[in-house]
Amino acid sequence: MMSREEFRTCIEACYACAAACDQCAAACLQEDHVKMMARCIATDADCAEICRTAAALMARGSEFAQQVCKLCAQICKTCAEECKKHEAQHCQDCARACTRCADECSKMAA
Repeated sequence: MMSREEFRTCIEACYACAAACDQCAAACLQEDHVKMMARCIATDADCAEICRTAAALMARGSEFAQQVCKLCAQICKTCAEECKKHEAQHCQDCARACTRCADECSKMAA
């Protein structure tokens, strides 16, 4: 098991991703065609939640952190793919944060 200090980069990526997802979801709700953004909003919510959970488990050195990070990477990849479909800057920013988090969580879960 890695020390909590070794988790630092992944924890930071998770919290940054959660914030980007929250911002994206809020901005999507303001879009003219909000119904078109429904899947983006839903994946943003799921992604933000799992990112916060993964960060918390890593911070306290939970025995389940590796498994949760594996799932987090999977959800982040899905969210990034969804956000990339939309031209809005908030979606593009979110996709980048999700991709970074997926990479960090994949490394942590390996």
